[in-house]
Amino acid sequence: MTKALLVIDVQESFRQRENWQRVSAPDIVAKTEELVGIARGAGDLVVWVLHTEPGSDTTFDPASGHVRLMDGLEPEPGEPVLTKTSRNAFTTTNLQQVLTERGIRELVICGIQTEQCCETTARVGADLGFDVTYVTEATATFPIPHRSGVGELGVEEIIERTEYALAGRFATISTIAELAVG
Repeated sequence: MTKALLVIDVQESFRQRENWQRVSAPDIVAKTEELVGIARGAGDLVVWVLHTEPGSDTTFDPASGHVRLMDGLEPEPGEPVLTKTSRNAFTTTNLQQVLTERGIRELVICGIQTEQCCETTARVGADLGFDVTYVTEATATFPIPHRSGVGELGVEEIIERTEYALAGRFATISTIAELAVG
């Protein structure tokens, strides 16, 4: 086993937020389940990551009860479940140690949000020497308002920008179908 699927922040916290109605991939659980099935079928490690903001009184505060995987997602015995307090999955967890101890050299990334926690994890993972595959169709995001308060960047633009930023620099962009055939 030299490959791991990182499932980043596919958690109930997001569904509790008002902007969930504008999510790019309301079927994120089904897409994640597909990737988990592919990874498990290949004997790859699946690592589950949850974002937490203790004491924030938000849906990401563990006290809210929403810092848990979305319904339909279930870790198997031996699959690490890590909680993070930073945008990327490395800085505030022992993810790098978990991967190194298991001889992991390749990462497949999916989850929420496309341009934040997922993209940032891909960039840090690449900087740490991992070969990164980014499965954009198995990520989800939301429109981003412009700092001026006028206008917003739509989800398709965010997804496209993320692919431009990562491809050939930090990650290989792949589809679920491409991973399914190996």
